[in-house]
This record gives sequence, C-alpha cells and structure tokens, in this order.
Amino acid sequence: MLGHSSTRVSSGVDRCRTRSLFFSRASCDVYALSVFAIPAEINGLPAVTGNGPRAIVVQANVSEPSQVTSLFDAAENAFESPVHILVNSAGVLDPKYPSIANTSVEDFDRTFEGGGRIILLTSSMTRGLKPGFGAYAASKAAVETMVKILAKELKGTGITANCVAPGPIATEMFYEGKSSEVVEKIAAENPFGRVGEVRDVVPLVGFLAGDGGEWINGQIIPVNGGYV
Repeated sequence: MLGHSSTRVSSGVDRCRTRSLFFSRASCDVYALSVFAIPAEINGLPAVTGNGPRAIVVQANVSEPSQVTSLFDAAENAFESPVHILVNSAGVLDPKYPSIANTSVEDFDRTFEGGGRIILLTSSMTRGLKPGFGAYAASKAAVETMVKILAKELKGTGITANCVAPGPIATEMFYEGKSSEVVEKIAAENPFGRVGEVRDVVPLVGFLAGDGGEWINGQIIPVNGGYV
C-alpha cells in the first residue's frame, strides 16, 4: 500500500516527522525537500529491507509549478516508482505579525504562493484567529478548503487527502519575532502549560500515512493539546 513515499520537508516539524514516517514504515523511501541532514541520517542506518533505507534531498521553490513537477520527477527517477505518500508543510509566517489592514498586497501574495496518501500541514490558527496572523491564517484556511474538495475529486482512486493542523510548535518559525514573554504567554494559554513539540505531531502524520488511515479522508485534524 505504501511502497515508496515522497516526504517534502521544509521546517522544524518536518525533521521529526520524516524520521517518524521512516521508522514506522520501513518499506518507505524518503524524499526530503530542503532539510539536508535527514537523508544522510537515514542512509547511514543499518539496512532494514533488501536494499536498505534510501533517501534523497532536492531543493526547489514549491510556489513554482515547474519546480514542483521536477520534485516528483526526481523522486520517481531515483526510486523507480510512482509517489504514494505526499506530506507537504510549506508555509510563510510574517515575523512582523501585522494586522490585516497593515498587511501589504506583496506580503499576501508571498504568503499564499505555495491507492496513496496526501497529508497537508495547516495550522490551528485557522480556529484560533489571533490578531497579527491574518494572512497566515487565511493561507492555511485556503489549503483546508482545497483539501476537502480534493478528497472528493479523488473519488475512485483510493487516495486520501487530509490536513493536520498543529497549534504553536517550538520551531524556528514559531520563535521568530517573539519575545520570551510572548512565548511564555502562549505556553500558558495551553492546558498543558507548554508549547507543542514536533513529537506531539508526528504520530498523527505517521498514522494517516499508514494502512490504518485509509478511512480518514477529507478531514482537518487539530493537534494542539487543547490550545484551541
């Protein structure tokens, strides 16, 4: 069912998620975008299949359709197989946290560019609706709407399409532009009294990518510890 997987990664959450997908589904090859350390780690592991673990990395701008095509071409050529699993976590967050009225057209444009499994990472901010996150939340809401329609358009293919919507996660993008006081305030808003970590998100992504996720389709699944 899983065969070879194409996992496109671009931020802190993805580093741990890529490892999770690999370790939980040893039959998958891993295709990582922009996180250069991961392929070396995986390819250095002891062999777990006949050919051993395999991973490659390709850098591209996913807002350019031709470069997206090149990503899939590279994966299919390297692994001699179609892509069966896609995990996409592209996102742009303005560290100035402007109000919607103060978000320039250029910043809106930059934020919005952007038998298997399609798993898209969005954000619980589409429900949290915090001031300063207007363009970011709108871009993620657009992805959530698209995946609901995509799940219906993929009828008969056996391909599922879902979104995972994390809350605040301790990554480089989260900390950018925030003082320690702001970070502490955000942590205090969560019932667990902390900011989320990548280990809180990866089990859900791994489950959706596996056989057990077959009957979950067209869904937006929050994973935020009760933050929203």
